[in-house]
Amino acid sequence: MTTAPKGGHAALVEDLYERGLLDEDWRAVWHAVPREPFIPQRIWRQGPTECVPITTGADRLALIHSDEPVVIQLDDGHADGPGTATSSNSQPSMVARMLRLLDVEPGNRVLEIGTASGYVAALLSRRLGDAHVYSIEIDPGLAHHAAATLRAAGYTPNLACGDGACGWPDEAPFDRLIATCALRRIPYELVQQVRPGGLIVAPMARDFWSGALVRLRVGDDGAASGYFHSGASYMPMRSHRAPAAAPVDDSTARASKNTVQPRQGLSLGFALYAGTRLPDVRLWHSEKNGTVQVWAQDCEGSAATATGDEVWQYGPRDLWSEIEHTWQEYDHLGSPELTEFGLTVRASHQEVWLHAPSRVIKPTS
Repeated sequence: MTTAPKGGHAALVEDLYERGLLDEDWRAVWHAVPREPFIPQRIWRQGPTECVPITTGADRLALIHSDEPVVIQLDDGHADGPGTATSSNSQPSMVARMLRLLDVEPGNRVLEIGTASGYVAALLSRRLGDAHVYSIEIDPGLAHHAAATLRAAGYTPNLACGDGACGWPDEAPFDRLIATCALRRIPYELVQQVRPGGLIVAPMARDFWSGALVRLRVGDDGAASGYFHSGASYMPMRSHRAPAAAPVDDSTARASKNTVQPRQGLSLGFALYAGTRLPDVRLWHSEKNGTVQVWAQDCEGSAATATGDEVWQYGPRDLWSEIEHTWQEYDHLGSPELTEFGLTVRASHQEVWLHAPSRVIKPTS
């Protein structure tokens, strides 16, 4: 069961402040904008394997006043779906971290991609004023909920229902842009809508790595560049969801030796490096009783699974061998942390780099 800090919303805010996630200005804003009014009646808690419905008032308040996400939609709102979370009121500590990175100043015009419950738009409106906040949501039901809830709370930011991947070009340029959904890539259309010197803060997720937060500054040449800052687990933008995995032929199974323990491959630094070197490889893992099992798969039916010293590979590629080779490269580089990597987004392409934009990491193929 989720437990809330004693004191509810105020205690949650003070916890974020004491952890260094809120400065004095944001501390005052968060105290003035409670989370609860933005949460719809039907909600779920994200569990390890499934979303658990919240059915009592006590559990509801405990979840809302905790440092956890509150799932507010399953299966894009379809009643007969499998129960996959598709929208949430994000984890407060992650929202606080992103807003700090956004580094807003009085008078800034901010575009938010993914209105969801409307809570982040309310925080921004309280800090900057309604007229300076723009927020776009692709889901009509969520957009309606956010508009009504914001209005009831006394906030009237600029809202639109549409595909956030396209931004809001008619209202550009913006000084800041924040995405509250995970992106596989930063759409250059969004970079074009941020003025030179402006900032973009967004969670990214690709096949090999589950999520990382990046902050980019737009340059005079139209490119945006900056460092990764931390892990970040967000639901993907609808148009950026991963494609279905290709079928694997079990008859091709073969055992191989393992030189890299599965747990070694789970660091965010390695995941970012390996995901750049092996862009078509998907990785996921599970852990039970302290034992980590890792699966890898490409888009053409090759796969590998590793548990302890046991490795099985399938299909035409020796995927685990490629991952081991990539680990050796990463180890030779000194096992850099996630925050030593950065991203540059140009009109023609995007590239991940290590320590400086000139040190681009190239895919293996």
